[in-house]
Amino acid sequence: MGYLEYRRLQTYNSAGRELRLRRKLLIYGTCVRDEYPRILSDFSKGRVALAVCLEEEHFNMVGLKLASIVARVPLEELVILTVDGSPHCVQLHHLAEEVHKVAKNCPEPQHFVIEGGEAVKVDRKAVKLARYLSKVSKILGSA
Repeated sequence: MGYLEYRRLQTYNSAGRELRLRRKLLIYGTCVRDEYPRILSDFSKGRVALAVCLEEEHFNMVGLKLASIVARVPLEELVILTVDGSPHCVQLHHLAEEVHKVAKNCPEPQHFVIEGGEAVKVDRKAVKLARYLSKVSKILGSA
């Protein structure tokens, strides 16, 4: 399977022409490209697909970049796609929710993780809950 053009969020123009035309943004964890190219290809259809690795980029810099995009482009869709279980990738989901909270014109993020070779939709409430370990602990009955 051929690779999609690899473009990083941090180096993409915040109001790039393609994004202004499509108004649909996919932000994915960089490892998805190599580990799950078919899933990435499917999710990229009709969207501007941009890669992020929060092992290399600081959370705040990526958040500012995303906020800069939503301030300039009236997005119709924001999709986050990462592998499940990565402590770095989970931050990307939290970041999208934070930008949605502070940027009034940001669409509700859609969250997907790849588990067992399949993309799984994640409820926004689960993303929020994952920030609060004490609540997770209570749900598990260990608090």
